[in-house]
Amino acid sequence: MSTPAEKVPGPARTPRGRWRFPWPQAVAALAIVAGAGVVLYPQTAGWFTQREQARVVELAETALEQPPHDEPGYRAQQLADAAAYNDALASGAVLEANANLPASDVVAGAGSLVYDELLAGPVEGFMGRLRYDALGIDLPIFHGTSDETLLEGIGHLEGTSLPVGGLDSRSVLTAHRGLANATMFTHLDRAEIGDTFVVEVLGEVLTYRVRDFQVIEPDQTEMLLAEPGADLVTLVTCTPLGINTQRILVTGERVTPTPVADLAAAGTPSGLPGFPWWAVMMGAAVILAVGLVWWSGYPVRPHEEPAAVPDDGRGPGAARPGVGRRR
Repeated sequence: MSTPAEKVPGPARTPRGRWRFPWPQAVAALAIVAGAGVVLYPQTAGWFTQREQARVVELAETALEQPPHDEPGYRAQQLADAAAYNDALASGAVLEANANLPASDVVAGAGSLVYDELLAGPVEGFMGRLRYDALGIDLPIFHGTSDETLLEGIGHLEGTSLPVGGLDSRSVLTAHRGLANATMFTHLDRAEIGDTFVVEVLGEVLTYRVRDFQVIEPDQTEMLLAEPGADLVTLVTCTPLGINTQRILVTGERVTPTPVADLAAAGTPSGLPGFPWWAVMMGAAVILAVGLVWWSGYPVRPHEEPAAVPDDGRGPGAARPGVGRRR
């Protein structure tokens, strides 16, 4: 009769030990989260800025459907006053040396027309909207180019034509580039000849096709003057990033008739700022940091050796009861 096989004990398991807060690893985890925050700040701040800009445009578009802005006579009078103002302009704009943005010459002959009251939208200072789909630009246009205005969106350069179209006119729209908390005209250097952009003002839709892309010196002021027989809009920003010694000029000429697709898209939401991928990446960094702290809080287990088989005095090569071939 065979005897029961002797049970060979397995390797002994060492308890992990009590969890303790790992201060060095916690500091490292905090550094990971802080580093991710620094890297993602421009994308995060830009996302919130775009959301606010889209909210302003949506608010203005909604208000245009309410009195008095929805009345054809009101809009027609506003557009007529803007055209009269354009006819009264004496000259264009200047690009002052050591300035990030252009400034305007004195307006002469405008009579009783007050700049800030022209094209007055339902939102204070709001003039219109610029859409440049190829560059992901969808921004509100405001009166003037003050520092406060240019933190909100695009500024219209007083002293240049109001953006209502018309021959012998050039409207200059300017915005910052390379801000840490907003995109604005950061990608204007990617503009290409043949691109189109759209200006929406009081329900009017004006499409412009890019005909010129120039990088100029600040004293080349003639580049911003109106051209006889042309209907132009010029987008201006500074370059190179952080140095601002030159200017990018992207000039579009009016396309008539206005493309049907642009008319159909007027007043629709921009789709910006898009999905917040920054939140996904920040969440991943936080999860990584928490996991590091949790895992590091347990003591490292010592190396586990297999348990030795008890020696019964028969030697390492001797057969043991119940092991081997049955008889």
